[in-house]
Parts: sequence; C-alpha cells; structure tokens
Amino acid sequence: MNSQPEIVLESSVSILQKQLELLRSENAFLKQQLADLKRMIFGSKSERFIPTDDGQLNMFSELAPQEVKQEVLDIPGHTRVKEKQKPVRNLLPAHLPRVEEIIEPEDKEVDSIKIGEEVTELLEYNPGKVYVRRIVRPKYKLATNERIVVADLPKLPIPKGNAGAGLLAHIQVSKWVDHLPYYRQIAIFKREGVSLSESTIGGWFAATCDLLQPLYDKLVNEVKNQAYLQADESPIKVLEGSSDKKAKNSQTGYHWVYYAPEKRLVVFDYQPNRSRKGPEMFLQNFEGVLQTDGYAAYNEFAQVKGITLLACMAHARRYFEKALDNDKARASYALSVIKELYAIERSAKEDELDYGQIASLRQEESTPILKNFKLWLDDNLNQTTPKSAIGKAISYTLKLWTRIEAYTSDGKYNIDNNPIVNTIRPLALGRKNYLFAGSHQGAKRAAMMYSFFATCKMHEVEPFAWLKDVLNRIPEHKINKIEELLPQNWIIQNS
Repeated sequence: MNSQPEIVLESSVSILQKQLELLRSENAFLKQQLADLKRMIFGSKSERFIPTDDGQLNMFSELAPQEVKQEVLDIPGHTRVKEKQKPVRNLLPAHLPRVEEIIEPEDKEVDSIKIGEEVTELLEYNPGKVYVRRIVRPKYKLATNERIVVADLPKLPIPKGNAGAGLLAHIQVSKWVDHLPYYRQIAIFKREGVSLSESTIGGWFAATCDLLQPLYDKLVNEVKNQAYLQADESPIKVLEGSSDKKAKNSQTGYHWVYYAPEKRLVVFDYQPNRSRKGPEMFLQNFEGVLQTDGYAAYNEFAQVKGITLLACMAHARRYFEKALDNDKARASYALSVIKELYAIERSAKEDELDYGQIASLRQEESTPILKNFKLWLDDNLNQTTPKSAIGKAISYTLKLWTRIEAYTSDGKYNIDNNPIVNTIRPLALGRKNYLFAGSHQGAKRAAMMYSFFATCKMHEVEPFAWLKDVLNRIPEHKINKIEELLPQNWIIQNS
C-alpha cells in the first residue's frame, strides 16, 4: 500500500538532486565569469605562473644580485654613518654629433697658458624640421645646333607629386610604428606652419602603397615558401560604405598574420571576415608545419595533404590560469607542469643550443613530463564538470594534445605561438589611436605597412631609414631583383 508514495518520493528526490547539480554548475560558471571580469579590470595581465607556497624556494634567488655592504669601523665617540653609493651616469652615445660651445673665463689674461679643459656633455634635442627640396635644372642652348638641353628630373616616389621620400616615410612610420593618427600629424605639421589636409595625406598613402605593391607581393611569396609558419588573426573595424564615420557604424574585418620563425618574416593579410576562406586562399599551395591556436577555422588544414598542425602551449596555459579561481589545486598543478616545460625552453635558449641539441633535450626532459601530464589530464577529465573553468581547460588541452606535444619532434618548432602574438601587439595599440580603417582597401594597405615594419623590427632595421631609401630607389629598381629591397636583405646590403 505504501510503495507508490515511496516511488513518488524517490523520483522527487532524484529530480531535486539533478536540479541542485544544475544550479551548482551554473553558480560555478557565473562565479568564473565574475572572476574573469575582475581579472580583466583589476588583475595582472601576466600569464606567468608564480606559486604562492611560502615554503617553496625561489628558483632565481641565487641569481639575484647581492647587496654590497661596506664595513664601517666603530670608533668611540663617533656616530656610525652609512656610506651612500654614488649613482653611475651612463655615457652619452658616441655616434651622436657633437656641437661644441666654448666658454672662456672672464678674467683670462692675454698671456695665459692653456693647461687643460673641463668638458660637460648634455643631451639636447631640436624638433624635426620640414624643409623644401628645390631641384633646379638649368636649361642651355647649344652653340653648335642651337638645341635646348636640360637634365632629366630624377624619378620621384609620386610622379608629378610634391612630397619627397623622407616626408612620405616619416608620415607612415609615425602612424604604423609610433601610432600617431593622421589628424594628430596634421596638427603637428600645422605648428611648423605647414597646412596639410587629411585627403592629401590619404592620397600620398595610397600612392606609396601602389609603389610598394610589388615588394609586398614578393614578401608574401617569401613567407608562403617557408616550411614552418605560425598563424593568428586580429580584428579591425572598417567603415566601408559609411558616410557617417563613427565606429558604431563599422563592420569587423580581420588581419590574418603569418610569421616564418626561421627567416623571421611577417605578413599581414586582410580579409573582410574571420571565415576559413582567408587562410585557405593564403595557404593554397603551402606545404609544411602550421602552428596556430585552437580556432576551428584551422581544423580544415588537418585534412590537407602535406600540412602538419602544431598547437600553442601558451593558449592551454591561459585556460588553466583562468581556472585558478575555480579549482586552485588542479589549476596550480597544471601550471606548475607547464612552467617546467618552459624552464627547459629557456635553458635551451640561454645555452644557445642548435636545433638538433634542442630536439635531444626535449626528448630527454620534456617528453617524460608531457607523458605524465597527459595521464593526469585523462584521470581528471571525468572528475570535473564540463562547464567549469577547470573542465574547459582540461578538455581544450586534451582536444589539441597531439598538436601540443608535437613541438618536441623538431628543435626548430616553438613551444607556443607567442612570437606571432608579439607582432600583433602594435596592431592592437594602433587601434586604440585611430579606432578604424576607412575602407576595406585602406585595411589592405594597413596590412602592407604592418608587414614591412614588423619584418623591420624582427631584423632590427631602422624603419624610417629603410622606407626612405626604398621609396627613392624602387621607381627605377629592376623588378627581377626586387627582393634586394626587402628589410631582411636591406640590412645586409647596407651594412
């Protein structure tokens, strides 16, 4: 008689337990979102894991410089005075020009003999000055046949234009390297008494990019021909077809960035969206190793013959770093393991090992750590809820595990995608200043400039000197030798 109420009660309890588990899962998810938001607003941006265990020794403590203590004798009747070390001032750079200013003493006599001099050097600055380059070509009437002759006008970066290579280079370096939007540059020029309109500078920019297009195409081909590439993407606001220039009316395009670690070459490729068609077109004939994050657009390349995918350890680390507020014990363990792997990479870099030695070091030290880490991930996967931060971190790492551990197979592969992430940072900083591109064509031209200047940075080439020289030479440069003007070749040619 009582069996029916008991069944109903058990069923109700089961339903309540499921609802409770659901609420707990949702509560954990909301807590994690709140923690992420707090970290974004108030927290440190560094992802490097530093254990908080006070009992653990600092691995760099022995390397820290020790404070030098001067021994001071105790003398009766005298107060012990702590001796202060005088700061050492760095010498001013020797390559800078010196402008001498000689100040003679007022009480100097006519027959005084100079026995030396006191020299004080100050670092000074004069603002850059705009000047007019006036090219004068005298015309002559020949005495023999009365023919009129005049010298040919040198090839100019912009035919029939009135902007020299130095000004064009300065404007583009100021925007894409120093992040000064055109309207700010216009204000600076105005203080020099030079009035320039935004349309004029925009026209110069377009003409400059048209001139550099063959060089950009050559850089793209150089990158595509490499056997190991890293790829990432970053958004950019575009005002295509909008007369009202406000960011809220813009659409989102993407700069897809490709980096060749061995040759240190960078290419930005603009696409109007984030679909996989962008990388598919760029990498149409690519064969080799492609290292990316876990974005789904790259998964298609796993099925392409001749392409091997690598993943990024830094992205996996980021997931565990976010999970510290959710499950500190598990997240801390995972981060400590990843820290060990990075310590091995730092050791290889500091010892300047070649690719073969790096591969051997990884097989000896990194591979056992990775195997144990994989076992730990498998054991803990079912002990965490899928929607929790730690659950997502474990799932993400396991899903890409084959690609994550593949870096150990060759010493030339990087453990992460950080080099390409660093090339994107100027793009993010620039967006904060100029906010958006005026059109899709403008975004493509921006990709060209970012490609050149990022490659300059990789090869420690001074961007203004490079661009000014290239703009002067490229109008008459042979197209079959255009690679001589690329930043990585220019530094050798002009060293």
